[in-house]
Amino acid sequence: MIKIAIIEDETAIRKEVSYLIEQETDTQIIGWSADITNAIKLIEEKNPDVILMDIQLQDGTAFNILKNLKTLPENIIFLTAYNQFAIRAIKYGALDYLLKPIDHIELKEALERYRRKKENNPQWMKQISLSEHSLESDAIPETIALNSINNVRIIKVQDIIYCKGEGPYTFFFLNNGEKELISKLLKFYEELLSAPNFLRTHQSYLVNRKYISCIKQSEYLLLNNNEEIPISTRRKSFILNQLFPVK
Repeated sequence: MIKIAIIEDETAIRKEVSYLIEQETDTQIIGWSADITNAIKLIEEKNPDVILMDIQLQDGTAFNILKNLKTLPENIIFLTAYNQFAIRAIKYGALDYLLKPIDHIELKEALERYRRKKENNPQWMKQISLSEHSLESDAIPETIALNSINNVRIIKVQDIIYCKGEGPYTFFFLNNGEKELISKLLKFYEELLSAPNFLRTHQSYLVNRKYISCIKQSEYLLLNNNEEIPISTRRKSFILNQLFPVK
């Protein structure tokens, strides 16, 4: 059985999440808490396999809990009503994050990710910039966790050549020739991998500027691997200013 703890101070959300978890055949809710002190006690005493944790509690944040635990939990699924807050909060190693109201399919996928992780026992990064500082820092990190339904892959940000959005999915093109498909919008990664290191050149493209070789006729970026990335008309001025700033 997957032992699950719920840290959530909104009664309606807590009941909703509890109901969804109870629909699974291999899960057990071992306790819940609405405040920091009892959350710490619950986690240390019950040692849950998975923690569903609201980021913003009435008496503090999830990070007030994490920094006071003796051992940092590996499998945290953050719950939040704020997309930008979630993006910075999970820099870059949480099992998953879910936006409120909770989508039952996304919750099932997050639990399935844990099952596959447990089954395959991959090398897992326990602590990657998981701190209060992550909420305020705009720095690009060294690594990023790419969560797919089958696994979680930790890659170096510097190895990303570009990202391409296709509907609700994002393809990551890496400098070793590999490609990763992730079921998140490109906008999620635009906020995570921001300028000036990464440039959104087009509705469908986010490019690592270290791989840019030159600009062709102000319409395309030529990359080191000879691929051409389009520059949209409305983004042309921004891209040129980023690459050739006026002093």
